[in-house]
Amino acid sequence: MRQNGYIGRKMRVPKLKKSPAIVISAFGTSSRAQAPLEIFQKALEKQFPEHELFWSYSSNIICRKKSLPSLQETLARVEAAGFRKAVVQPLHIFPGTEYRQLAETCEYFPGLRIFLSETLLHRWNFVKKTLAEIEPEFLTPDEGLNILALHGTPLTSDPVNIVYLGLEKLVADLYPNVLAVSLEGIPDHEAVFASIRSQNLSKKYREIKIIPMMYVAGMHAEEDLMGKKKSWCVELQSMGFSVECSMVQYQNEDYFKGLAYYPKIISFFMERLQRSLELARLY
Repeated sequence: MRQNGYIGRKMRVPKLKKSPAIVISAFGTSSRAQAPLEIFQKALEKQFPEHELFWSYSSNIICRKKSLPSLQETLARVEAAGFRKAVVQPLHIFPGTEYRQLAETCEYFPGLRIFLSETLLHRWNFVKKTLAEIEPEFLTPDEGLNILALHGTPLTSDPVNIVYLGLEKLVADLYPNVLAVSLEGIPDHEAVFASIRSQNLSKKYREIKIIPMMYVAGMHAEEDLMGKKKSWCVELQSMGFSVECSMVQYQNEDYFKGLAYYPKIISFFMERLQRSLELARLY
């Protein structure tokens, strides 16, 4: 087909764009925790005003429930808009199975040169910097015990288990009163809570603070961590602890404080994105 021919004119083939598109890949949320994604959108628009922004979502359930686009669907839109390159920035914390699925989609998607950025905790120096930003949330040893709430993975074969175990060890070495605990997989929350009970830590620490180490502390925080039935809060209270969870106020509403509400954490994601944009300009 000739672009200037009759069919070409009818199809209006878009002019190819030299600058890469930015594609954000989030897990997605069906709760009122949409606010963190709005905060990130504003930060993107401020730092990268010269780039067009697109969003994609990695949860199949949420995509179906809310009619949101998957990464493959968003990349198709990007290509149709005339882009030759795209930078995909995941809002994932750990480089687990979902990140590997994103990588496969980027690698095999035809028609675009795609650069996939790193997750928040992709490198050990990233882990240390992130912990340093969360540290002000911790209760002191005189005040109580802290639990870093991780998402975890149910898959024993997932290589990201190494990161979870490494983070657990690092936290234990750095902080005498902080435990890293996962909702799924390891560090296993049932095992950790059994240890808390057997050591009778409620005699030593009357207070426990749960700090979500998830980008969006939505349904997991509302139900699994602080819910009124079968939650971490209920189980810890049964041991005699007074339990609280990190909170933040945004637009006059109270939210559980996920990592999206730490300005420095957002800047870390921007650094990952900036590095990938520089690679896209070179290659």
